[in-house]
Amino acid sequence: MTIDERHGRFERYAERLLDRARRHGASGAEVCVEGRLASLTRFADSEIHQSVTEDAVRVSLRYVRGRRHGMAVAGRLDDSALDSLVERAASNAAGTAETDDWPGLPEPGPIPEVTGAYAAATAEATPELRAGVVRDVIAAADAAGAAASGSFATGAVTTVVLSSRGVRAAQTRSDAWLVTVHASPGGGTGYAETCAVDVAHVDGAALGREAAGKARAGDHPVVLPAGEYPVVLEEYAVADVLAKLGRFGFNARAVQDGQSFAQPGLRVATDLVTVWDDGTDPLGLPTAFDHEGVGKERVSLIDRGRCDRVVHDTGTAARAGVRSTGHALPAPNPVGPLPVNMFMAPGRLSREELIGRLDRGLLVTRFHYSNPVDPKRGIVTGVTRDGVFLVEHGEIVAPVRDLRFSQSYPDVLRRVGAVGRDRRTVRGWFGGVPVLGDITAPSVLVDGFRFSG
Repeated sequence: MTIDERHGRFERYAERLLDRARRHGASGAEVCVEGRLASLTRFADSEIHQSVTEDAVRVSLRYVRGRRHGMAVAGRLDDSALDSLVERAASNAAGTAETDDWPGLPEPGPIPEVTGAYAAATAEATPELRAGVVRDVIAAADAAGAAASGSFATGAVTTVVLSSRGVRAAQTRSDAWLVTVHASPGGGTGYAETCAVDVAHVDGAALGREAAGKARAGDHPVVLPAGEYPVVLEEYAVADVLAKLGRFGFNARAVQDGQSFAQPGLRVATDLVTVWDDGTDPLGLPTAFDHEGVGKERVSLIDRGRCDRVVHDTGTAARAGVRSTGHALPAPNPVGPLPVNMFMAPGRLSREELIGRLDRGLLVTRFHYSNPVDPKRGIVTGVTRDGVFLVEHGEIVAPVRDLRFSQSYPDVLRRVGAVGRDRRTVRGWFGGVPVLGDITAPSVLVDGFRFSG
């Protein structure tokens, strides 16, 4: 099925659902149909053990009657499922109180032209193609005497949003996502990840060498005492910092609920840090509009160390007296709008030059199981994983056993002393939010990071 055929099919279902809602008595309605064709190849202990494909659909209906509105979601598009969806959404609307500050459904607006969001090779990738890439990963592990585990996912997602106010938006995006962890006999582990619109840009051999090298270098780690160390955070760790700050800082709902540290002009980083969200940039996983059918807007989040703006959906924008920036998540959404296509500006130094600036400190690959404990102050707890190394006089001298931390992520950015020139795009993890997002980040040198042991 071509993209146009898929768009047409989903638009017909959306039109039928809008018509059902009108005939049921809705004064307004909004439908989002999202279909994902996804395939996955898993591997463990250097053996492929699973290859699966899923063709799933999610349809949501926002049913409006006066100043009441209700949501319902279904996973089927047959007539009985659509009838049930209307009944449930109408019932939910009837059971809610009138909302004085609800702005109503968004009006149609400009949707930016987006290039590079879809590659047919990715959407049509075969099990044999994925297996070939995975074999390259495993070969790199074998050459280093390590064992490779991980997954390689390919697919495409089609999103159609229609509303009674005239919103009509349709797009198809593709993505390929390869993640691997290598384990060596001496106890070292190494992590590597990449994502791309075009599967041809996924280099399994290079990713395998990266993970294998970290794993072998991590054999027989030493134990370091708790304390504050200068660190070089690699791109994976920086992506975690940005994702958490995006969710709990630059989310307009968090600001309006008094749960965000973000304030216009507030210094949250050094002048070396500039961060923005741009769903139209082909360096990431581009997208033209959000789940309300509102066109994506480039939003400056941190401008040379100071808070600039936050992202909005229709509801938060109305309360703030501004327009939506096109960052609504799939409804029903208890989280609020999120920046899910984040970029951090690169610096001038190579990875080796960043490490060379450490007299005695740590090189950190990534953070694991990081969770907020005080969102308003941006404090996050977590643990390092898959590659921590002691650096002395600019040279890596020993692997280090993983360390726990409870750390203010804004404080991390306030102590950035240098930024790497190379950036990596990874899938953004925003805490269980069902959205395809990405973060493009460099490595950074941080003058001090406190670990609890």
